[in-house]
Amino acid sequence: MLRFILRRVASTVPVLVIVSILTFSLTNVLGGDPLLALMGEEEGRLTAEAEALMREELGLNDPLPVQYLNWLWNAVQGDLGTSIQTGQPVTEALMDRLPVTIQLGAAAWGFALVLAIPLGMIAAISRDTWKDQAATAVALAGIAMPSFWMGLMLILLFAVWLQLLPPSGFVNIWDDPMAAARHLVLPALTLGVDLIGSVARQTRSSMLEVLGQDYIRTARAKGLGERIVLSRHALRNAMLPVVTVLGLQFANLLGGTVIIEQVFAIPGVGRLTLGAVFAQDMPVVQGAVLLAAVATLAGNLWADIMYTVFDPRIRVG
Repeated sequence: MLRFILRRVASTVPVLVIVSILTFSLTNVLGGDPLLALMGEEEGRLTAEAEALMREELGLNDPLPVQYLNWLWNAVQGDLGTSIQTGQPVTEALMDRLPVTIQLGAAAWGFALVLAIPLGMIAAISRDTWKDQAATAVALAGIAMPSFWMGLMLILLFAVWLQLLPPSGFVNIWDDPMAAARHLVLPALTLGVDLIGSVARQTRSSMLEVLGQDYIRTARAKGLGERIVLSRHALRNAMLPVVTVLGLQFANLLGGTVIIEQVFAIPGVGRLTLGAVFAQDMPVVQGAVLLAAVATLAGNLWADIMYTVFDPRIRVG
């Protein structure tokens, strides 16, 4: 298993290099002159000699490939630069916000697993009945519904009209678990609604395929209870495509935090990134994109490992 994980980690290195090249190149092209962004209100007050000295100290006179290699070398050592807005190290800013986004993403995944898999199973077991149609309608609505609109409607219903849950804000789960749960319900449900729809539809499709296999009919012919047949035989074998969807949707989940954290005023990486984009704080944008790439690759690695859990025939070497 360790060799398998190490091989998978090694295979992600070229992907990260490509992502870093694209990130650095695009942010430098679209972000304008880093020195002008750094000077802000001081622009025009510096003499030509002072500006030339600053460019030399910042390495802006070097060719772009040299600047990229210097940035990459620092990034490998954990130095992603300094925020133009706050002067705070980018790595420190991201690490301060990352636990918030992790809690939000974990809660959204929890909703997806708890709600989507049973929903897909019910739809498959009750094929072509009203239960199947209702479950399919719910899944399609989750996929089609814009997340920001969903968030605003949930705030209006549960926070404004019913006054059951807070409309915004964040509480660390380690400080007050109950308050943290109440603050996470609405944003996590909003963030996970698309994932719920995708996983429910994939679960239904996989379950229908598995339920038609000979070994399911054999298990029923042996007199096994329907619950055992569904849980031990059908669901286990139907989980491989579902795990694939969960791994691939991880990137969408992270991307969704940019909008959801803004709607619910959650101080996570997504909101930090959005603010950095508006402020043209390119070091923060570069760091956030790299962090998202690493998290996405980690999600794919998790999916690969889970394959071996649900299907022992897959050899990890």
